[in-house]
Amino acid sequence: MEPHPSLVALARRRVRRLAGVSVLQGSATALPLADASVDVVHARWAYFFGPGCEPGLAELDRVVRPGGRAFVIDNDPTRSTFGAWFRRGYPDVDHVAVARFWDSLGWERHPVDIAWTFDSREDLEAVVRIEFAADVAEEILVGHAGTTVDYAVNVWTREY
Repeated sequence: MEPHPSLVALARRRVRRLAGVSVLQGSATALPLADASVDVVHARWAYFFGPGCEPGLAELDRVVRPGGRAFVIDNDPTRSTFGAWFRRGYPDVDHVAVARFWDSLGWERHPVDIAWTFDSREDLEAVVRIEFAADVAEEILVGHAGTTVDYAVNVWTREY
């Protein structure tokens, strides 16, 4: 599922040789799927601000079958180098409120440690400049050497 037409086209090209895989255009709040038609949902960085994403979660309630499971992966700003960057770049995100939000809805938190590893410093710099405002990105890049960044995420899960 992808809301942006150009990214839908790119994703379709990437999976064209995979049997049983299709890419649909839609948004978190308007999934072009039948009620109770999905066994597993995997959303990456689509809901990480917690409060405010209720319309998208209501859409999951509609499309996930009883016994199905949803996985939402989001940033964990409480740990890792990237977590510190995230806190600097998004100081208004209240990570305690976000965790309470997911917990109050019955989602289970599973902390996972990952890493960004880039082939070149230029690639790392390009991604950091996409993720953060220009001034924050420059501060981050000045203070970080190399091409690898330790990164912590939360995987929130829920059975329907």
